[in-house]
Amino acid sequence: MSTAEIKQYMQSVGQQARAASRLVAKAETIAKNRALTAMADAIRRNEQILLTANDKDVKNARSKGLDIAMIDRLTLSQKGITNMIEGLLQIAALDDPIGEISGMSYRPSGIQVGKMRVPLGVIGIIYEARPNVTADAAALCLKAGNAAILRGGSEASHSNQAIAACVREGLTAAGLPETAVQVIETTDRTAVGELITMQNYIDVIVPRGGKSLIERISNEARVPVIKHLDGVCHVYIDDQADFDKAVRIADNAKTQRYGTCNTMETLLINSGIAQRIMPVLGKIYMEKGVELRGDEDARAIIAQMNPATEEDWPTEYLAPILNIRIVEDLDQAIDHINHYGSQHTDAIVTENYSRARRFLREVDSSSVMVNTTTRFADGFEYGLGAEIGISTDKIHARGPVGLEGLTSQKYIVLGDGQIRQ
Repeated sequence: MSTAEIKQYMQSVGQQARAASRLVAKAETIAKNRALTAMADAIRRNEQILLTANDKDVKNARSKGLDIAMIDRLTLSQKGITNMIEGLLQIAALDDPIGEISGMSYRPSGIQVGKMRVPLGVIGIIYEARPNVTADAAALCLKAGNAAILRGGSEASHSNQAIAACVREGLTAAGLPETAVQVIETTDRTAVGELITMQNYIDVIVPRGGKSLIERISNEARVPVIKHLDGVCHVYIDDQADFDKAVRIADNAKTQRYGTCNTMETLLINSGIAQRIMPVLGKIYMEKGVELRGDEDARAIIAQMNPATEEDWPTEYLAPILNIRIVEDLDQAIDHINHYGSQHTDAIVTENYSRARRFLREVDSSSVMVNTTTRFADGFEYGLGAEIGISTDKIHARGPVGLEGLTSQKYIVLGDGQIRQ
């Protein structure tokens, strides 16, 4: 397509999304749930078609030399398809937030004032790799009464279009407009520029991808943006940690999967337990092929460790690379996290209740955990059914963005003829 054709195409997509959003906003819960279960059925029926489409994308990605982390996020396994189906069914089972009224109270004038939960309208979602986002985003936007415009990365185009066909099938089965969820067909980046500036049609943009994508969207968008920034996640092992718990958590947080935003990138260890636990963890990491980078104290315990530079501490590797730093106490651990972290997800391992409480209060991240792995920072694991992304913003939505994060509230006022004096 030429630039003029893309502009015209995107305007048409926006117009259709705005019209569809008005129909979806007033759709009954039963219709939305019927669409979601029909989408799940379509994905189950077309599993082999989805896997074949994804195989094309993965082969193309390898031929282009894309990095291992990107290919990991791009790959759709049978388990991934099962998770997509389960996510759709979980969202269908969740309470419908639209129309929920809260906080009703009488004022001295006799009127009642409260709030009603309402859709945002049209949500534009821009994402790289991760074809499961197509199903997750479609489902969450629909259940929250919104229309969605999805623009996936070129590396997942075959997978995204195959999933989009299942989404359309579900919408049709429920009598809802197919244009309630539109997956952009062109991979030309000009379409992104159009999408993020269509103020008449788009109410909010949600970018999911690398740092360069987020920065571009944040700088160029003319509509509000819910940002998902780097996942520079930490685990702090306190000197009052349970040893076995600490080993399991520190291992899982790094090695369960490398290319995800909730994977640990820096391990902080209290000096009181470092001599005992580091040789055990070092052996686990090195046997799994993880490159270790540490400060002087850490390298004094594990000689094979490379020196960590100032640039390493705030880096999201999305790869088998781990920073390790020895800290004197909880204060130093919290200072390190708040200085170098990305306000995504951070965890403490400790049996000291007071220290756990301090960590929860003082670490300024969207998810803060005690005695568990950062890998649980996920909408599916949080019971949200799925997530649009993990917001590191502090306004409107923070952490995994599920149904409530895709809605707003408006004031409602009930009277019985009262007039203002």
